[in-house]
Amino acid sequence: MKRYQMILPISCSVMILVGLLPGCKKKTASETEEVPEVSVTTPMTDSVVLTQSYPATLSATQSADVVARVNGQVTGILFTEGDFVKAGQPLFSIESTTYREQVNEAQAALETALAENEYASRQSEAMKKALEADAVSKMDVIQAESNLRQSEAAIKRARAQLETARTMLGYCTVRAPFSGLISETTLSTGAYVAGEGAPVTLATIYADKTLYVMFSVSTERYMQIKDTSAGKKLDLNHIPVIFGDTIATTYYGKLDYVAPDVSKSTGTVTLRLILDNNKGELRDGMFATVKLPYATAPKALLVKDASISTDQLGKYLYTVNDSDKIVYTPIEVGDLYQDTLRIVTKGLKPNDRYVTTAMMKVRDGMKVKPVR
Repeated sequence: MKRYQMILPISCSVMILVGLLPGCKKKTASETEEVPEVSVTTPMTDSVVLTQSYPATLSATQSADVVARVNGQVTGILFTEGDFVKAGQPLFSIESTTYREQVNEAQAALETALAENEYASRQSEAMKKALEADAVSKMDVIQAESNLRQSEAAIKRARAQLETARTMLGYCTVRAPFSGLISETTLSTGAYVAGEGAPVTLATIYADKTLYVMFSVSTERYMQIKDTSAGKKLDLNHIPVIFGDTIATTYYGKLDYVAPDVSKSTGTVTLRLILDNNKGELRDGMFATVKLPYATAPKALLVKDASISTDQLGKYLYTVNDSDKIVYTPIEVGDLYQDTLRIVTKGLKPNDRYVTTAMMKVRDGMKVKPVR
């Protein structure tokens, strides 16, 4: 009885294990992993203008130093530094006592010259009448006429001296030569200036309603723009000027000057754009980037800029081949186009499918299910 009891459990255990073996069979990779879906598209083909970026600097179309041209103490500063000033607006006042005295002296000298001229004129007329009556000699008449001419010259000299004195007095009030933004002043009230010896700079005015954008290009690029048929079709009246993160607005300048010479040190040609500073946010001396058009590409390949990744080897896309497998595809790129698209210059074909989303989830050689 005990013997049969020992055999029965063993037989049941074997049967149970045999029955369980099919349920413990491992699934294959294809049975456990689903092929992921990825969004793909093909490059756009469009005619685009090719551009090259150049560093540039801004300068005011008109700038001038405000200077003192007389001697004396600065008695007043009549503006706020950094403000916009109008042409002719008083900016500085300089002690004028000496120059007022010079005006008065010149005025007195002119009045004396006029009186002497009147006397010489009457004397000359009298001598001529006396000569007719043989009361004086001809030499007396000649002497009287000479005195008259000298008095006339003295009047001219006195008037010139008076004009000079008035001009110097006018310099005691320093005025804005034109409208623009004015810099900080180099002197304070009470400081002495000796402007007669050499003009002393007091401040600088910048007329920045319009600005110049200066940059240099290679002679090869300049000749390409100037002489090629593609260059002749370019719009050089609306050249983009950008300021990075400093100013969000893109400005557009017009090419208005080409230097007549080539720099012997750099072999480049200086170009100049002129642009309107409508918002008043640009300043003389600012740095910018000029996107200079140099040619047109009638069949450029354009891809979504967000689909391009970067590694140590450069730019790349994930494309999908005919077997629906991911392919790591190095590319070379050009400029951004219409804010969201990037020109691909090398490494991609018009019919290639590239991944547009979930680039972090795919890898080279991976099987995918592409969805256009």
